[in-house]
Amino acid sequence: MTLILGIESSCDETAASIVKDGRVVLSNIVASQHELHERYRGVVPEIASRAHLENILPVIQQSLHDANLTLNDINAIAVGNRPGLIGSLIVGVSAAKALAWSSNKPLIDIDHVQAHLYAASLVESNDQLTSQPEPQFPALGLVVSGGHTTLYQMNSPLEIQPIGRTIDDAIGEAYDKAAVILKLGYPGGPLIDKIAAQGDPTAYDLPRSMLKPGSLDFSFSGLKTALLYAVRGKPVGKGKNAIFKRDVEDLSNQQIVDLAASFQAAAIDAVIRKLKRAVNAIRSQTPELAPKSLVIGGGVSANSHLRERVKDFAKRYQLHLDIPAFAFTQDNAAMIAGLAHIHYHNNSFADLSLPAIATSKNL
Repeated sequence: MTLILGIESSCDETAASIVKDGRVVLSNIVASQHELHERYRGVVPEIASRAHLENILPVIQQSLHDANLTLNDINAIAVGNRPGLIGSLIVGVSAAKALAWSSNKPLIDIDHVQAHLYAASLVESNDQLTSQPEPQFPALGLVVSGGHTTLYQMNSPLEIQPIGRTIDDAIGEAYDKAAVILKLGYPGGPLIDKIAAQGDPTAYDLPRSMLKPGSLDFSFSGLKTALLYAVRGKPVGKGKNAIFKRDVEDLSNQQIVDLAASFQAAAIDAVIRKLKRAVNAIRSQTPELAPKSLVIGGGVSANSHLRERVKDFAKRYQLHLDIPAFAFTQDNAAMIAGLAHIHYHNNSFADLSLPAIATSKNL
């Protein structure tokens, strides 16, 4: 049996988790900072890193307590050291290195985005191991979050290659900006998803950017602008002197929920269309890499409309769908500890000079 303590602090979630044998989550503690950043309608890096400093040790202690373990029981310490906000990452990396040094445990560095693709392999009990098999490879991977919207060719959990990414806003960021336009609050994703269920997704004809023919990249800036104009009308003038015809307060509640539903339909439809392009392109150009599974991770994988659409998509294209349980969609440390299990058995360890890195390695 292998027990790994994972630590995650890449953005505004301070998290620690203990995972057994790479799949069974024994504890999953996440301290959120949403209330700290709500007034700014986005994450403020300095505030985030200070909150991590306050939360990191209590979160680690709680993860050990919930798993009924001590640090002596742990085989290795894993930490997400890339990508993310550098100040936030430094807190988690420093804590992991201190624990590894003081307990003489191996240290394992994990890419946060790669871990999101592993999250679908996690279960909350031994009983779920047989009912939730691991992904079959080759696979098509999709990470949808506040910072990432990327398609991957996956040959294994550690062999992943990006084949398409956003050229502007990530889908989660677009949701947050849409919520600002509609004056719904922060974070925007869950709020739009909730009220969209009450609206008509065909009420407004919002764009689905496909970019050039054959492109697997994403773009959501045009959708965000189209929503702004649908809410406020096209501006008269430019820059600071621009004047809009109306504001969201001039709209009825039904118009607002219809706009939310139309935005969500357009955003998710763009993702599904890119998935279709990717599967068809791989099957025709490199049939030996034709995906057997569709693996999805990231905070937006909790979106109800996305989950419905990818379920239908996977069925139509005869793919096994691997999507995380809701507990493992947001940034969490269970995905860090789970993926670290593979590194541990490959004897792939980091030393105490491990840096925090703002970007991924070619991901």
